Amino acid sequence: MTALSAVVLCAGKGTRMKSKKAKVLHAILGKPLCAYPLKRALELGASTVVPVVGHQSESVEKEVRALFPDAPLRFALQREQRGTADAVRSAEEALKGFSGRVLILYGDVPLLRRETLAALLAAHDEAGGVLAMVTTMLDDPTGYGRVLREGGRVVRVVEQKDATAEQRAVKECNAGIYSVDAAFLWKALAEIKPNNAQGEYYLTDLVELASKQGRVGTVDVDATETAGVNDKVELAARARVLQRRINEAHMRAGVTLLDPDTTFIEEDVVVGADSEVGPGVVLTAGTVVGENVTIGPGCVVSASTVADGSVLKPYSVLEEAKVGVRNVIGPFARLRPGTELAEDVHLGNFVETKKAQIGKGTKANHLTYLGDAKIGAGCNVGAGTITCNYDGVNKSLTELGDGVFIGSDTQLVAPVKVGDGAYVGAGTTVTKNVPPGSLAVSRAPQVTKEGWVAAKKARRAAKGG
Repeated sequence: MTALSAVVLCAGKGTRMKSKKAKVLHAILGKPLCAYPLKRALELGASTVVPVVGHQSESVEKEVRALFPDAPLRFALQREQRGTADAVRSAEEALKGFSGRVLILYGDVPLLRRETLAALLAAHDEAGGVLAMVTTMLDDPTGYGRVLREGGRVVRVVEQKDATAEQRAVKECNAGIYSVDAAFLWKALAEIKPNNAQGEYYLTDLVELASKQGRVGTVDVDATETAGVNDKVELAARARVLQRRINEAHMRAGVTLLDPDTTFIEEDVVVGADSEVGPGVVLTAGTVVGENVTIGPGCVVSASTVADGSVLKPYSVLEEAKVGVRNVIGPFARLRPGTELAEDVHLGNFVETKKAQIGKGTKANHLTYLGDAKIGAGCNVGAGTITCNYDGVNKSLTELGDGVFIGSDTQLVAPVKVGDGAYVGAGTTVTKNVPPGSLAVSRAPQVTKEGWVAAKKARRAAKGG
């Protein structure tokens, strides 16, 4: 198998985005634009991937490294924007000594499929030349470079501003995506001159040079797949295509999406068969949903796991949480990072958890905060209960044993332990450990004064009030 590397052009300013942020860092379904072509190259097994950066280079490099911390990345800097050929040539030093094929991709083309790039490499093999390219047919090719053929063979690409009237009538367009033999690439780039209307170094000039050394391979794809992003209208349009593509894949795998148009599922999310996802749901990268799970309208699940048979009622929010089998969560529950729930746990409306381990069958059905807590199996936590885990300096742990009953409106002031089977009366502030099987009550005794209301009214009347 021929060795493979990739160059991904990420240097553009993106002035039409009307933003202070570099164009390739604008997000589409939770990831920056450039993440998609970079990932496609890595999926194909590229031994080295070179993002060519320029505008806001430090910001782009920082974000890309955070997204792909273990990837074989080598960054190259294009100091001046002098055309696409100059941008690719900036990567030569990073690929010094590499022998094989170089994929040339664009950081603002997020919809390119892995299958298309695999087909491009296969077309390169079949043609037997030094270059293969992606083309697309457009009814209105205005603005695109035209692919010129002689006897069916590609001979060169001519840009719109340099094309004759006859050439502008050609509908086969260059998508700008190539597989190129490395040895040919660097030699050819050195030969390219800015002899064109733009005065730039055109990468498209590679095609004519390659056609003189053998047949140029081509792969024709739908224009939607090769469409770039130049402004925020196009950004939204590309996001919609990617959203539809991802959602359709889940539905074909046995997932029910009640309203695919309002469901946002990022790449790499796993959803099991026979699960149902309601309108307005957002599932972000790193989320794994089991089988027969129901996710109600408006839920947001980020980097969390939801095990088989669980129900997330509407408008619940999960962040880096682990939900066990047959849990019932919400509505309007919030599970923050570090939440780990065993099987058959119920957390109801306006319950919030953080760094909480909750045992099998435990229920907290209303208006409760459980933070920095370890809670056993079979507990019942009443409405209005809170773990007071922060003293202004340190976070401390609250521990409840198995079978504990916590009455409503209880404050558990950490660090504190409540033993197995213990009861805590409603309205109690627990500041000391409660032994197993004990009852803890700290509220003041109730005082009832019969006739007090009538006496009060009589006193008020006597004063003329």
